[in-house]
Amino acid sequence: MRVLVVEDERRLAQLLTRGLAEAGHDTEARHTGPDGLLAASAGRFDVVVLDVMLPGLDGVAVCRRLRQAGHRVPVLMLTARGEVPDRVAGLDAGADDYLTKPFSFDELLARLRALHRRTADAAAATLTAGDLTADPATRRVARGGTGIDVSAREFDILALLMTRAGQCVTRYQILDEVWDGETDLRSNVIDVYIATLRGKVDKPFGRHAIETLRGAGYRLRPDGG
Repeated sequence: MRVLVVEDERRLAQLLTRGLAEAGHDTEARHTGPDGLLAASAGRFDVVVLDVMLPGLDGVAVCRRLRQAGHRVPVLMLTARGEVPDRVAGLDAGADDYLTKPFSFDELLARLRALHRRTADAAAATLTAGDLTADPATRRVARGGTGIDVSAREFDILALLMTRAGQCVTRYQILDEVWDGETDLRSNVIDVYIATLRGKVDKPFGRHAIETLRGAGYRLRPDGG
């Protein structure tokens, strides 16, 4: 993800940007409301982490102006105050989620991933690989027009593979994006789901779309197998 952090506490901003970078995300920081609004308006970021208490223009006003200008970038607001009116003000201004300080960095990461997935799914067109299709809006899968019943997690794995068709998708990437890192990398749970998916989207149709790259991960053939 490309993440913009708007936080006037420079030590916290530094910790957040460093942590997000170590998690593999491109991150920039701004320290005032006007600077944050200008950066967020540029359309270069996938999500904005926005503090409420900012010099020059508070976070609620920044978020409201973004929405009034038509910018739909997901906004996660940070507040040192836990009172309901403060949370309501942020959400009414157009924020998508909020965290009250102090917070767990792991929870921040999980919420950012959820916001990014939700936005990507809402905007995504139907995924295709040959005659294999997956529609993120309806979460329906079909092969040559024949509907295929898949579970929610099976759909998430298949959509990830289809989004990166032709590329290697590592086990770590699947854990990070589908399970939010909540399962053990040594577990065979991914292998089980991949086998189940093959039994639904490949074998009944005599196809071999999902390939195992030993020691690396999995790859879905762009031609649908």
